[in-house]
Amino acid sequence: MSKFSEYNFKGQKALVRVDFNVPLDAEFNITDDTRMTATIPTIKKILADGGSAILMSHLGRPKDGPTDKYSLKHLVKHLSDLLNVESKSSTTAPIVRVFFADDCIGEQAVLTANMLKPGEVLLLENLRFYKEEEKGDEAFAEKLSKLGDVYVNDAFGTAHRAHASTAVIAKFFAADKKVFGLLMEGEVISAEKVLHHSEKPFVAIIGGAKVSDKILIIENLLERATDIIIGGGMAYTFMKARGGKIGKSLCEDDRLQTAVEILEKAKQKNVSIHLPEDSICADNFDAKANTQITQSDAVPDGWMGLDIGPKAVGIFSEIINKSKTILWNGPMGVFEMEKFQNGTKSIALAVAESTRNGAFSLVGGGDSVAAVNQFHLADQVSYVSTGGGAMLEYFEGKVLPGIAAIK
Repeated sequence: MSKFSEYNFKGQKALVRVDFNVPLDAEFNITDDTRMTATIPTIKKILADGGSAILMSHLGRPKDGPTDKYSLKHLVKHLSDLLNVESKSSTTAPIVRVFFADDCIGEQAVLTANMLKPGEVLLLENLRFYKEEEKGDEAFAEKLSKLGDVYVNDAFGTAHRAHASTAVIAKFFAADKKVFGLLMEGEVISAEKVLHHSEKPFVAIIGGAKVSDKILIIENLLERATDIIIGGGMAYTFMKARGGKIGKSLCEDDRLQTAVEILEKAKQKNVSIHLPEDSICADNFDAKANTQITQSDAVPDGWMGLDIGPKAVGIFSEIINKSKTILWNGPMGVFEMEKFQNGTKSIALAVAESTRNGAFSLVGGGDSVAAVNQFHLADQVSYVSTGGGAMLEYFEGKVLPGIAAIK
């Protein structure tokens, strides 16, 4: 049983770091509430035990203190709706009251936190209205800590930041008074399973535009994976490094030597790196562009690779289907355009099929997550990570301050 599930919050005020950094439209409607819904089970467990929850989060990147655009007050109604879904369809489920404090450490926050009753929730104003949050200021962290009896970190998306509310605050709570929430636990357990306890064959699927964004993760995976599939724009840097013709495909010329070194290291470590044999090429970066299928290392002048081709789909799918552990970070092409989404969709389907056959699959990184959601496959993989940058840094082998603070 997890440490969080074992903890009894009865009579306790739980100070919970959540990641409510959600996108809002011009009318302040939430356009994607994934991050909010992901932490609802943690909040509900605290309330069900007879505790109360004080939630703190950031929203956006306010530069000059309090700004209406970045106020968490815009989230209160939706948070209340999410917590009261059962209450509306049941006569027995209690109504969860959600309060809002227009500051996170001011007098109103302190008074409301003190008056909070079991079963109630308080949402604090945006932490980043204080510059001390991102600076990891100890005095600011200590003021926050006084609002609760127990600290719960359920914000994996910010675990790679040594901010006041994600790392520094933990030192003001005893070891038995700080825990990961259910979301954070799930993230850490899944990531550790892939990185440290992977069953072989372990296939890492790495896509996206730039080699420079993924060098560290590839180098770390060379110590662990049996196969690394490389797709997306970054594949053409590798193609050119091997002497191929790539037309006007995306390429980081300053990373050609890096690509050569990665291929050489993989050979030394007996890790198979798979590049797409063929590509869907376009004469322009446009949804209506003319297209043709070419060898990925023989792209005609004036053309660019925007997706992996049918041969690559077949080869990659076969490798994925034989795997026992799968990590997927980054799309295979410009999947936002229908003409160039087949590669990413096919890989998503292959990952789902392999998962059904017993493999453990972890999908992480904004675009990969967007892809499995777009193709309605999120519930057909083992785990979908909510932390883009945090997950990337974890798989690069870095120590995440938000995790270290509690561990």
